[in-house]
Amino acid sequence: MPTDARGTVTIYHWSPEKKQGRRAAASVDCLVTGGDTATLSAVVTKSEDPKEIGERLGFSVKSGGPGKGRFGFSCAVSNVDVVDGNATFPHVGTCIAPAPFASVVKGGFKVAHAELPPLPAGWAERAGGRGGGQASGDRQASGVG
Repeated sequence: MPTDARGTVTIYHWSPEKKQGRRAAASVDCLVTGGDTATLSAVVTKSEDPKEIGERLGFSVKSGGPGKGRFGFSCAVSNVDVVDGNATFPHVGTCIAPAPFASVVKGGFKVAHAELPPLPAGWAERAGGRGGGQASGDRQASGVG
């Protein structure tokens, strides 16, 4: 299952306007692919900003190097809710990220798709009849390398 994925994402964000960067590390809790695109979510475990620890972030990548690969991240374009007149950033769910919207300018990504075996018998009934958006009962696994 995509939620069996494990690993660590290291995040370094540079702000040209502020002329400073910030580092964080997050523990992967989901990784799923579709062709040459992958989506992963991860929970922040270390950060230079203690308020970020425990926050889930979503990332997406499209295979390719400079000018061809793309990257998306929830902290830039996630929905903003208004609660009591104040803008708040809502919780990012497992396996959720925006489409890869930013162009890769250095380095790149290679997504390798892998099929998972069929779901166990009775899984859909235990999940309340929801088949997880499957086409013909197929499930997809993923890998990013």
